[in-house]
Amino acid sequence: MTRESESGLPIEPVYGPDTLNGWDPAEKLGEPGAYPFTRGVYPSMYTGRPWTMRQYAGFGTATESNARYKQLIANGTTGLSVAFDLPTQMGHDSDAEIASGEVGKVGVAIDSIDDMRVLFGGIPLDQVSTSMTINAPAALLLLMYQLVGEEQGVPARQLTGTVQNDVLKEYIARGTYIFPPGPSLRLTADIFKYCRAEIPKWNTISISGYHMAEAGASPAQEIAFTLADGIEYVRTAVAAGMDVDDFAPRLSFFFVARTTILEEVAKFRAARRIWAKVMKEEFGARNPKSLMLRFHTQTAGVQLTAQQPEVNLVRVAVQGLAAVLGGTQSLHTNSFDEAIALPTDKSARLALRTQQVLAYETDVTATVDPFAGSYVVERMTDDVEAAAAELMLRIEDMGGAVSAIERGFQKNEIERSAYRVALETDSAERVVVGVNRFRLDEEEPYEPLRVDPAIEAQQAARLAKLRAERDRGAVDTALAALRKAAGGTDNVLYPMKDALRARATVGEVCNALREVWGVHVPADAF
Repeated sequence: MTRESESGLPIEPVYGPDTLNGWDPAEKLGEPGAYPFTRGVYPSMYTGRPWTMRQYAGFGTATESNARYKQLIANGTTGLSVAFDLPTQMGHDSDAEIASGEVGKVGVAIDSIDDMRVLFGGIPLDQVSTSMTINAPAALLLLMYQLVGEEQGVPARQLTGTVQNDVLKEYIARGTYIFPPGPSLRLTADIFKYCRAEIPKWNTISISGYHMAEAGASPAQEIAFTLADGIEYVRTAVAAGMDVDDFAPRLSFFFVARTTILEEVAKFRAARRIWAKVMKEEFGARNPKSLMLRFHTQTAGVQLTAQQPEVNLVRVAVQGLAAVLGGTQSLHTNSFDEAIALPTDKSARLALRTQQVLAYETDVTATVDPFAGSYVVERMTDDVEAAAAELMLRIEDMGGAVSAIERGFQKNEIERSAYRVALETDSAERVVVGVNRFRLDEEEPYEPLRVDPAIEAQQAARLAKLRAERDRGAVDTALAALRKAAGGTDNVLYPMKDALRARATVGEVCNALREVWGVHVPADAF
């Protein structure tokens, strides 16, 4: 009996040479670290060193999150990953009316350079790599990070990390956009140019399929829509006058890892192959690093359950293994209690320990691309690549990712996929342990971590103190320069940095840009 993969592709009961359409895996695949990078972007992969263990964290105030980061570092994490609260993601201050009830809830509240100093206090920024999950206001948080580094005596050229900065997927699947697509892409190009000149080791964008997958995208949709967005960003930068090899080596990607190990491994291998071909054949990239699809992976939060939450420890281990077998460059493993609340100290530590067991107690780091030549994985890699390429061609026929977004194509496709999964789960055709099979009559009690609602008042007090202490004239002058740059063609990051140094708030800087660029209103809002 033939099953279907998550992408709706057939999975045969038995695979052999005949299922590969006559090709020899050894001839087609090439070597690890060589074009088309199916087998990995580096020749030695994990035999040289393990992936970066980058645990995503942030909640409440900067003080609370700083303590969590120090605990993670002490427990052996090798990279920080910052979660920001919803007001910060949307470019609002904590004391704005629209922020009420959301301050510090899904991430840390950052209103100004003062908060950023606290967030990274006692953490040497020349010794850690930091990823920041922030999109529409990405430039602001990156500049505040640079300013804190400079205050620590760390030159910008030594800073390493990633800013997500992928606003196109916000229009598709997540919703934390601010500006219309045109100005958003202009801001992305300005970040590329600024980092090329000022912070050359920084990854300027993490083109994200993760949030599309969490919204219901299949593996084939996930990589198709993500790579289509990547193509749009590259075209924008080239149109702004940049040489592709000047910025492409700093592009990175962000994918999910589900429990379906075989298809996930195939997905990662197919994505590398597609991207290498696009960069070589469409954009004429010459630097081998421009052809490499380097990516971060997070285990699938959408697959975690509030029922029997300890079972999530098993799910996360399986998902993490899929990411590692697929060749990820860095990994975040979710905590088992995230379907209930923010992770506790213990659950965050267990999530990190899951990665450490994979890295140091298994043999998956002993060889490069363990599934190379596997009949099933090679065939599934070809199938996922073909399905993704077909979707990408449909997007091209619409005029590219932005035009397809404006038509609602990606959003509609993801919603159809999510609906199919929901129907299968409701009917128990798709088994979810503890939810539609193997249930308990009564769930065991669990005490989650709760964010103190008083932090909203605390942040408001900090903002009042900041506004009373700072030089208001200097802030106004800097914001006026920012508005002028936004209305012209100058790079907005330079006056933006001046405004943040003068202690302008996130909301004030974003409001200055809103005045010039407006805000995005989705077509289905009318």
